[in-house]
Amino acid sequence: MKADEEIALAAHARWQAARRGLAEEEILRVARAPQQVIRLRRGREIRQSRGRTPQGGEHLLRVVVEVTTEGATVVTAYRTSKTRKYWRGE
Repeated sequence: MKADEEIALAAHARWQAARRGLAEEEILRVARAPQQVIRLRRGREIRQSRGRTPQGGEHLLRVVVEVTTEGATVVTAYRTSKTRKYWRGE
């Protein structure tokens, strides 16, 4: 992951973001500067960051990214309350 990496949103990711009530800006922010990166296989990784809900609970925004030599594409993104299940370490 490079700081100046070009990141695009796939049509599926845009559709899922709208359906799930996620702002594209928030997805791109996590894709560019995640708190944690989990490499699934060559060219596919999950970039994720923790946050707080308006009610004070903790959530995790997980952004699935396909990385190629041409850049990165967000495949999908979702928010989950299962931080302990998906967060690595601690």
